[in-house]
Amino acid sequence: MSEQTLSVKEAITSRRSIKKFNGQPVDREDLLKIIDDAVWAPNHGTREPWRLVVACGKELFALHELLRDLAIPKWQELSEEALATQMQKFTLPGGYAFMIVPEDARQKERLEDYAAASSFLQNMQLLAWDKGIGSCWKTPGFLDNPKFREALGVKQGERVISMLQVGYFDELPKAKARKTSADIVTFFGE
Repeated sequence: MSEQTLSVKEAITSRRSIKKFNGQPVDREDLLKIIDDAVWAPNHGTREPWRLVVACGKELFALHELLRDLAIPKWQELSEEALATQMQKFTLPGGYAFMIVPEDARQKERLEDYAAASSFLQNMQLLAWDKGIGSCWKTPGFLDNPKFREALGVKQGERVISMLQVGYFDELPKAKARKTSADIVTFFGE
């Protein structure tokens, strides 16, 4: 495993969402190390309001079947080639992490927990990027599907807030322009 090679600024400004993975698997130990470091995300009251369901390696095949069943309409009617093409968005990532948070009835805590879990996910993305592993944070509708929740072992009072795909890639997407402080900042009292 390599040591950090990017500065924090470099990691933040060079990271891209990868949507075209090359199919190379992500090593379980690399992904667990990323998670072990990402847990240092800020969180209110050190509640650590998260848990992850991870798939990399042999469990990917069962996950691919579940994703096919829930995300590809009428997949049984497609040719083998057409199905394979549509499934590439699920089969080419080298691993997955599904973020699960408690659904606290109290709005303040629920929002704090969501923000903390989002910080955790950003940490994962930056740490993966530093290791040459791309990622894409997605929120597909099937995350709330009862069959999907059951397959992930999501309990009552919990919610899946994201699907983080991770993996290797051959092409680096071009950077898109971002707003600057001049575009988004208003000084108090002005």
